[in-house]
Amino acid sequence: MNPRPELLAPVGSLKHLRYALAYGADAVYAGMPRYGLRVRNNDFNLANLEAGIAQTHAANARFFLTANIFPRNAKLHTLIDDLTPAVELNPDALIVADPGVIAMLRSRWPDLELHLSVQANTVNWAAVRFWQDVGIKRVILSRELSIEEIAEIREHCPDIELEVFVHGALCIAYSGRCLLSGFFNHRDANQGVCTNACRWEYNVQEGIENEVGHLMPDPTQPVQTVRSEEADVPQSQRILIEDISRPGEMMEIEEDEHGSYVLNSKDLRAIEHVQKLMEIGVDSFKIEGRTKSIYYVARVVQAYRKAIDDAVGGKAFDPQLLSELENLASRGYTDGFFQRHHDAEYQNYMRAHSEGDQQQYVAEVLEYDERRNAAHLLSKNQFSVGDRVEWIRPEGNETVTLDTLELEDGSRTQRIAGGGHHVWVPVAADPGPEALLARFLR
Repeated sequence: MNPRPELLAPVGSLKHLRYALAYGADAVYAGMPRYGLRVRNNDFNLANLEAGIAQTHAANARFFLTANIFPRNAKLHTLIDDLTPAVELNPDALIVADPGVIAMLRSRWPDLELHLSVQANTVNWAAVRFWQDVGIKRVILSRELSIEEIAEIREHCPDIELEVFVHGALCIAYSGRCLLSGFFNHRDANQGVCTNACRWEYNVQEGIENEVGHLMPDPTQPVQTVRSEEADVPQSQRILIEDISRPGEMMEIEEDEHGSYVLNSKDLRAIEHVQKLMEIGVDSFKIEGRTKSIYYVARVVQAYRKAIDDAVGGKAFDPQLLSELENLASRGYTDGFFQRHHDAEYQNYMRAHSEGDQQQYVAEVLEYDERRNAAHLLSKNQFSVGDRVEWIRPEGNETVTLDTLELEDGSRTQRIAGGGHHVWVPVAADPGPEALLARFLR
């Protein structure tokens, strides 16, 4: 078993990076917009990249730079010139997917550490050996693998680093292979501009063939408007879906005994499998979500940090971690392909987490004023005097009941109506610069 596997966190900005490191990440990953898979909501221009790498190294953590698009010819012409100033900032590795890009990088920088992106869809040990032979230091395995398949890969490939995703969004296709975004909006997933079309709202209607064999909406059947993950379609039935923003443009899909192949997946949560994956010898546990909030980064990193540390220390898995992750916005959770048939222990985990612990993120701490003995908060959602809340902090969380809310002029209020308001909350000690506030919903 790896004595202490890496916890790898996503960062879309310097602020996200600060929270990821504060809450326990051993490494972070980010990408320059032109060559990574996050063009939108990406703060890492060259100046911020330099600052981010410096901050990460100062915290004795590692910084991985993504260059994992599958570039068209036009981007190849500028690839080396554009990446040169980034490589000179000394990121700890580049995350790459395209074989041509790998060859170009290996020729230009023979000693540069390269990690193979999940976009390469590596699903077997022969492929891992191939990538190792061309100089890849670490392979990020496909999300579609079971625990048993990962174990077999480790058995055949004992001397290469393996990384797996344990939390975040799941693609409805092998990662980056979905065509929906390109079909609807001409924005290709493997160019970093996926619009997440699989997660849109659709009208779903049964179809019937017309006299020339084309599938048309059945006027005798009701239209069902659903979020993509909520569609309930009978097996082996031909149906039509319509993006509600494009009325009249119907697209045929088919549903068989294995499910539908357009509609959206739940989100991945595999925290209960951390110990088993450690025993197999997985080197890095990766969290997805470079476009998520600082609350998401803090909460997920904190939970997986505890799960990893408990496993290293020989402690049993804490089911309370499931409850903590339920507090994040998600599309419902699945452990993906890790375990095909869940055992009794897993079912006990799922029953053990309490709905009474559900929370909502309500405020970010901006500063602490010793003269007022109060923390200055920026609200994100509504909260009130009398609410049971949790201070979320890197060094540990604390549950209290709010008894006072003060406005900036010193006057008191009973309720903060929503996001964007400044408020002061009396506290005995500084909660810390990366502290957050969440309220219990029941």
